[in-house]
Amino acid sequence: MSAVPLPPLPPAPAPEEGYRPGGRSVAEIVDREHRQLLTLVDQLTGPDATPTEALAVLTAALSRHISAEEQYLLPAVRAALPAEAGRVDAEIEGDAALLSALKGLNDETVTEVAERVRRHVDGVGALVTELRAVATSEELIRLGNRLEIAEEAAPTRPHPGTPATPPWNRIVEPAVGVVDKVMDAVTRRPTYLKDLPEPPRD
Repeated sequence: MSAVPLPPLPPAPAPEEGYRPGGRSVAEIVDREHRQLLTLVDQLTGPDATPTEALAVLTAALSRHISAEEQYLLPAVRAALPAEAGRVDAEIEGDAALLSALKGLNDETVTEVAERVRRHVDGVGALVTELRAVATSEELIRLGNRLEIAEEAAPTRPHPGTPATPPWNRIVEPAVGVVDKVMDAVTRRPTYLKDLPEPPRD
């Protein structure tokens, strides 16, 4: 299995037999987040009224998730699987449409957003499966570490007009994220699944 040309990562120790970096695989992280997002949109498109805080949390969770994927996961797929560059471009276009739909998220538009989330999960999930086939477990863990760091610094509101590819998204997104987090603090807006009365299970 050849090494995958991942985006810039922190230096790794000299490999030793049995060495495994700390952290979770990017595939494990993305799969878990996708399951949580699907559970949440299923809840929001059910027969009961949609709580306002749940719409806010869905918006924040998706904004962070998409930002981190576009900063690290999708560039890694493009580098490791150059023949799939067109699919990566299609996912980025789909993400932009999803972020635009999120800007006007309400009870009437949640069904459209839910369908776009399902398409995102299917498309990105398939790319992750193919990445796992060509990357080592160490590479996937190190990429997962970068993804989690990027998510914590990512915006909590949709900004479809910001750059969607490196290097600019890695510069712009954290800066926009700071502004979003200040606004969240001022307005006491819920932004995490754990903020919900009944958060989706893993």
